[in-house]
Amino acid sequence: MKFPRNARLLRSTFDVAPFAVVFFLLVIFLALAALLPTPGLSLRLPVAGDLPGTDQPTVAVAIDADGRLFFANQIVTEDELKSHLSDAAKKSHEPLTLIVQADQAVTYGQLVQLTLLARDAGMRDVLLATLPRVSSGSDQP
Repeated sequence: MKFPRNARLLRSTFDVAPFAVVFFLLVIFLALAALLPTPGLSLRLPVAGDLPGTDQPTVAVAIDADGRLFFANQIVTEDELKSHLSDAAKKSHEPLTLIVQADQAVTYGQLVQLTLLARDAGMRDVLLATLPRVSSGSDQP
């Protein structure tokens, strides 16, 4: 038995409107997603070039412009930070280096206080984190 064929597949004109709607919805979604805040701590690190790093194990501490201390992505007090740094120094088989990620607005006194805190916790070396200097291109041969 042969069935009659009544369906005409894709024989009508191509309608662009549904595709345009999906495209504009996608553009709106991406534009709104770009406006969402990204999680994390906003620091303005100083810019410097040709500074030595370290090849030893490190522990990072951040301090923002308001003087709040951050360790392991958590806000901590000075006493808690000293405890965490002491624990990290005791667990490490090699001497640890403290990397301080300090905002440009942090005062020299706060940095000295943090350095003394690290020394009391058993860390010998303290390095300040910086952003690399952008080369202009004319410096290179």
